[in-house]
Amino acid sequence: MDRCLRLSTLFLLRLLLTQALVCLCVMGMHHNNKLLRAGKLGVLSATTTGEEASVATLISKDLFEQLFTHRNDVVCPAHGFYTYEAFLAAAAMFNGFATTGDVVKQKRELAAFFAQISHETTGGWETAPDGPFAWGLCYKEELNAAAPYCSPSVEWPCASGKKYYGRGPMQLSWNYNYGQAGVALGFDGINNPDLVASNAIISFKTAIWFWMTPQAPKPSCHAVIIDEWKPTTTDIAAKRTPGFGVTTNIINGGLECGRGSDPRVLDRVGYFERYCAILGVHPGKNLDCATQKSF
Repeated sequence: MDRCLRLSTLFLLRLLLTQALVCLCVMGMHHNNKLLRAGKLGVLSATTTGEEASVATLISKDLFEQLFTHRNDVVCPAHGFYTYEAFLAAAAMFNGFATTGDVVKQKRELAAFFAQISHETTGGWETAPDGPFAWGLCYKEELNAAAPYCSPSVEWPCASGKKYYGRGPMQLSWNYNYGQAGVALGFDGINNPDLVASNAIISFKTAIWFWMTPQAPKPSCHAVIIDEWKPTTTDIAAKRTPGFGVTTNIINGGLECGRGSDPRVLDRVGYFERYCAILGVHPGKNLDCATQKSF
């Protein structure tokens, strides 16, 4: 009797243990399937955002050096300033920047952003070594900036003795932009605008902030390049249709757009096409703003 009881008890324990293991396996399979759908098990999902995506996975330090080939040449006034590490630190602060949509869309946004900041800081010329579009991030301050770029403002009054000329990758200009960027990024843009040309992380942050922030009636460059922006009837009448050209319109449309073939616009497009080729994505349609009315 005792031996039979022990055998029966052992059989029941083994049966219970087997059933528990089966349950754990099934639960694990369901959990792994969820992770696979989210792209968390080393499988790149079609759409990645937030923690599931990182700019660093799209662009390595070596690739960054290839894109900005001559930025550290001694002839470039900004040599040694714009580092890969500073760019990544700044990019990490902006949800969605080059992490929205599929990988193609993410790379195209990087190419577009890099093209625009490259034009703003270019040191290239027609016969430059490696071509005119290998000289982005050559400058960190506007050349021969005599004007204070101070617009009368109650909200963003200019500080005495301070000038708000172009600084950083996007050449942030005007007191109201320095003021808004400072509030958004946690620095005193009105009283210390020089920080944009002395702190590389803040410098890149101001460029990405400008890229990501809509300023009505303008959409953000980010929304345009990821195909989130939908043109209104007014936009369509003004020939502002989705594409890289609208990002140029947002940045400097009043001076460059609606003027036919403009060398400044063509320079932006040239950088964009080079970066798209290096990153392996198609640039898409509507690359210039030759016929677009400015916002």
